[in-house]
Amino acid sequence: MNMNPRLGQPHPDHDRGLAYDVSTLLSRRRALGLLGGAGLVTLVGCSSSDQGSGTTSTASASASGSSSSSSSSAADVVNAADVVEVPDETAGPYPGDGSNGRDVLTQSGIVRSDIRKSIGTGSATAAGIPLTVHLTVLSADRDNAAYAGAAVYLWHCDRDGKYSMYSDGVENENYLRGVQECGADGTVSFTTIFPACYAGRWPHIHFEVYASVDVATSSGPIVKTSQIALPDAVCRTVYGTSGYDASTHNLAQISLASDNVFGDDSGVHQLATVTGGTSQGYSAHLTIAA
Repeated sequence: MNMNPRLGQPHPDHDRGLAYDVSTLLSRRRALGLLGGAGLVTLVGCSSSDQGSGTTSTASASASGSSSSSSSSAADVVNAADVVEVPDETAGPYPGDGSNGRDVLTQSGIVRSDIRKSIGTGSATAAGIPLTVHLTVLSADRDNAAYAGAAVYLWHCDRDGKYSMYSDGVENENYLRGVQECGADGTVSFTTIFPACYAGRWPHIHFEVYASVDVATSSGPIVKTSQIALPDAVCRTVYGTSGYDASTHNLAQISLASDNVFGDDSGVHQLATVTGGTSQGYSAHLTIAA
């Protein structure tokens, strides 16, 4: 069941229906089959990062969600041929893309790399541990060539578990939402804050891929809708800091395996590699095929 971003409250149900669920499940099963049942990839991370230490949190994760520590860089080169198409996921009830009422994509200023502040008539800045999200987008239709010129719309909840534009108290804000164009190598980066863990969902970040910025900002057709999962050990460290108090309790009630989005494969193709620490902030890296 989807959960409301107000911490601890149930979300309204926004399923896409049985046909969508079955097709998504089969897509994941085919992806895991391509990995020979081992389900191992090198672009996910789960090992602990000490507060302020600047250490790297990287690992290989299996379909069961287990991990082992590694000292290699989070920006390890990923073999494009080994990247499978990222699973389609729900955009949830608070996309802000016009599909559920409000539309931030047509607003002036939405194309930006730093998404911590509201734009337009909004005035608030989202507080929290700094996080830079680095996403590399490959084109599944072109043998995983870099998706140059594509646009990524990225959004997530704040450290209180609220979604701007929808949740009580932040309906008139639009922070933690932004669009960026992929470079020639398919990469795009966003400066944001580490999101909360609200009741019933594993800590995550939403994104949509569009063919171009023009298509994104005119609310045109979406190439891919999915979500990024954040590693357990890093979440535990962040949620031990001031301002994330409720997230500690919520994280203890869920796992990647039990999450209603990542649960069928423990987010094996969506779990980001994260480096950094609470004093200087974190960097999350993920390569996906769309």
